[in-house]
Amino acid sequence: MHQPNAFDAIVIGGGHNGLIAGSYLSRRGARVMVLEARDRIGGAADTSSPWPEHPDWRVNTYSYTCGLLSQRVRDDLELARYGLALHPAGPFYQAFPDGRSLRVWADRPSATREEVAKFSARDADALEGFDQWIGDVVRVLFPLLTQVPPRLGSLRFGDLLEQAQLAWSFRGLGERGVATLTQLFTMSIADVLDRWFESDEIKASFTPLSVIGAWAGPYEPGTAYVLMHHLAADVPGGNAGAWAFPEGGMGGVSQAILRSGQAHGMQVRTRAKVARILTVGDRARGVVLTSGEELTATTIVTSVHPQLTFLRFLDPGELPDAFVRDIRAWRSRSGCVKVNLVLSELPDFIADPGTDLQEHHTGYLEYCLSMDHVERAFEDARNGRAAVMPYGDANIPTTLDRTLMPEGLHQFSIFTQYVPSEWNLEPHRDELEAYADRLIDGYTALAPNLKSSIVARQVLGPYDMEQDLGMIGGNIFHGELSVDQLFHMRPAPGYADYRSPIPGLYHASSATHGGGGVTGIPGYQAVRQILRDRKERARR
Repeated sequence: MHQPNAFDAIVIGGGHNGLIAGSYLSRRGARVMVLEARDRIGGAADTSSPWPEHPDWRVNTYSYTCGLLSQRVRDDLELARYGLALHPAGPFYQAFPDGRSLRVWADRPSATREEVAKFSARDADALEGFDQWIGDVVRVLFPLLTQVPPRLGSLRFGDLLEQAQLAWSFRGLGERGVATLTQLFTMSIADVLDRWFESDEIKASFTPLSVIGAWAGPYEPGTAYVLMHHLAADVPGGNAGAWAFPEGGMGGVSQAILRSGQAHGMQVRTRAKVARILTVGDRARGVVLTSGEELTATTIVTSVHPQLTFLRFLDPGELPDAFVRDIRAWRSRSGCVKVNLVLSELPDFIADPGTDLQEHHTGYLEYCLSMDHVERAFEDARNGRAAVMPYGDANIPTTLDRTLMPEGLHQFSIFTQYVPSEWNLEPHRDELEAYADRLIDGYTALAPNLKSSIVARQVLGPYDMEQDLGMIGGNIFHGELSVDQLFHMRPAPGYADYRSPIPGLYHASSATHGGGGVTGIPGYQAVRQILRDRKERARR
């Protein structure tokens, strides 16, 4: 008979990665308990009703689109069977103050070429080569995102073998391919786009995906990788860069994972905040909740920020000094803000008039007039003030998913940057509202009916993300996607394999390799390592 507080595995954090880890383990017959500090599961992949007087007005609270969720995870956990339905989104759309507009599709190259030709015939001719370059890079990058990084520099035989296998996997790249990978990880997106295009408008269309979630402007080295990370989208039938709106909002993703796990016995407790991880000898053996309750397990999976796990839930004295230094030095700066609006009608753009549903309404509505627009916004925040002219990446999921709002209303979901990274320490409510006003004014200059159509709004900044979700610094990736925090360095040298210095404790947050966005890769890979370790122990 099972003891009521004894489990085979305990998962800390009920975000999508924690739920994925729990679901996989449950399917393997483990008795699993997922512990979530909040009153609901999902973490950033959440659909909420922030206005109590209107419980049927539902918004994507934080995460606002789905494109990186691994097809392997979707298939293994049978997420379609458990309710996951994805509506492929329309084009990336940018209207300009001069009355022109640009649409870029992931899966319609000829239509995109026609759009680009309106701004530059030369850029239209360059587009095919650029798309091929992106495709080549993504084909190399995506397998890297879905494999466990080897311990580079280790001289152990097994580690040397894994390093050799990684080198062998690059054998077909050739000198040009290796050069491309080097450029990917080291160049700024501005330098990349300047190589390919002449039109400021075309360059602007690729800029938002290059800096989303980054404490960097487009001229910062490494932003080329951020673009490629976002272009490794994995929507059924889609090409690189394809994205979708989940039925029921981003919470629909989390609910499908939850149902999949529960169907195989996974248990979940909300309002169950972990105070510390218990160790006996040198192994993780359970957790203590803030209520004082103890739960035990032979396997612990943490899906929360590494500085919470290793600096708060554990005594740093239990960990190697070098590892503690690395985790303390882990950078999670952010200048992100999320603005959720409820609209009484669709935006009526000067460039493409009309409030009736049009294709551009079903895609991504950018407020990014140039690379310099974004660079100035970043420089404002780096100098300690919220951007005078923010940029925005927005969508209207209700154009394709009518479950979120009553008839006649739409959700306008805007991810925007930048505010100072120090704003994770205080709410800055008045300044955030003023920032949102400026952003809305920018969109309204392009679609004059926007401001007058707003019937409700919610503005969330880095402080909210840290306090509500445990995202230290308000960083949506649990750590910056900079070259020194990627692959075998994520989150620390020697520990990029989803294990930790504490036997029995595994790490599956977005701060591990493959993380950053709703990918599910960390949860999947952590369980693979757990199963490998169990087999190894069984052999002994």
